[in-house]
Amino acid sequence: MTTEVLPGSCSGVCVKRLGYIGAWHKHRYNAFTLIELVVVFGLILVLTGLVLSTVGYARKKGARARAETEIAAMSAALESYKADNAAYPRGNGDLGNTNPPYDTDQLEPNSDPQGGDPAYFINSARYLYRQLSGDSDGDPTTSSAGDKKSYFVFKPNMLNPSPPGPNTYIKDPFGSAYGYSTLEGANPGDARGNNPTFDLWSTGGETGKKAGETFQQYQQRWLKNW
Repeated sequence: MTTEVLPGSCSGVCVKRLGYIGAWHKHRYNAFTLIELVVVFGLILVLTGLVLSTVGYARKKGARARAETEIAAMSAALESYKADNAAYPRGNGDLGNTNPPYDTDQLEPNSDPQGGDPAYFINSARYLYRQLSGDSDGDPTTSSAGDKKSYFVFKPNMLNPSPPGPNTYIKDPFGSAYGYSTLEGANPGDARGNNPTFDLWSTGGETGKKAGETFQQYQQRWLKNW
């Protein structure tokens, strides 16, 4: 530090000005290099991917657990239905504004024409909803004359469309129709069915076989009552 006396005379008191050696200094800035930025962004992407995959896994696991619970609950309701009607729900025909007509005695859970596409199960899921809920016209928003006994109270998130409306069917936690078949019950010993009672299943969010996969391998990922 230097001391500089102001020019000119001073009487008794002198004013001094303090200054810094080298008044002008070059400023040094600490900056990330391009490589460092790439590494940081790469780490962020990796961590984000890990978090998203973990969340996705947890959601799918939760959905599968819920589907298992719903299948067990509907199976119990079907037992109550049989106790009153001496048979499990079996039907075929046109539910009204549905195409094609349904036939639970022909639906093949093992090898349906669509290769396990849940869209093929929609009409049997409509029929099952009407039988278990007692809603004869398939529209939860109306009060139908001659409604039947209710064996199961469906939550809104189990029904499609959402909110419920005409031609309602039962959907699994993945948004697809539950499968319901009485093929083995109608034709004992038929290799295409699985239970002599009824088959009830969810494809677990899958919509078809993967490349090079057999139907049996695909079906192993289903959630089912057999």
